[in-house]
Amino acid sequence: MGPFDWLPHAPLEPLQLDWLQGVELAVLRLDCIDPLISGNKWFKLTGHLAQAHCARGVISLGGAYSNHLHALAAAGKRFGFATVGLLRGNPQENATIHDLKAFGMQLHWLGYGGYRARHEPDFWQPWREQYPHFHPVPEGGGGLAGAVGCGVLLEQARAQLHTLGWDDYDAWWLAAGTGTTLAGLVLAEAGAHPVYGAMAVPDDHGIAQNVQAIVQGEYELFDASRGGFAKVDPVLLEFIQTTEQACGLPLEPLYTGKALLALKQQVEAGRFRPGTRLIFIHTGGLQGRRGFNS
Repeated sequence: MGPFDWLPHAPLEPLQLDWLQGVELAVLRLDCIDPLISGNKWFKLTGHLAQAHCARGVISLGGAYSNHLHALAAAGKRFGFATVGLLRGNPQENATIHDLKAFGMQLHWLGYGGYRARHEPDFWQPWREQYPHFHPVPEGGGGLAGAVGCGVLLEQARAQLHTLGWDDYDAWWLAAGTGTTLAGLVLAEAGAHPVYGAMAVPDDHGIAQNVQAIVQGEYELFDASRGGFAKVDPVLLEFIQTTEQACGLPLEPLYTGKALLALKQQVEAGRFRPGTRLIFIHTGGLQGRRGFNS
């Protein structure tokens, strides 16, 4: 497999929102890098794919609306490598699953108990036997390899600061599902700027432990889960609609919508002084909106 030298470019754009109270906000639009291999997923995959150069394919895990599996399957189709997806829950059909099949991904449904066993030390053994020449990638493209691949996002943002009239910025703000992208930014920053993560899942999903296993230092996590993963409420949905009407930025309710709403709450609580310059990462995931729209 590979090597894969495709490096998509994410535009950095200013955001004007009436609740910013003097805080300056820009968004790194990872949702714009590609129609199918969208968001932060490709950047997390690059490190894993580099390790898979002797493999015939890639096997990974996710839920029925997984942005990670969607990007992996699309990459496999485009770049010519086989993919296998291990899915949480029982067989179902939706737009994401339809895409995975169309992209040629082989699917296996693990049920819920079977999926919870993914952290067990012997979880991968039967899958290695069934797919002996496939490289396993953790859920969400996590781990150190995934984090290292996200370091390039810092370079892309810094190279575009002049388009905003900025000579520097104060911090990053982004949604955290596994914490991998956040960890990658912390590694790349090496203490120069803090990174704030809005957790889209509750504490017991292990984001803090995932990040601590990779980095120490300049980051902080905030609860943005609003009661649980994939839990939505009228306040969140109204915020997403209002934001899209105000500035045209498309959001989805699992990650980016929750993250930006959490930032609004922190700004209103006085966390950031007027004049603070923040970069918000739009981590993509818009394909998953189809599950809510339907």
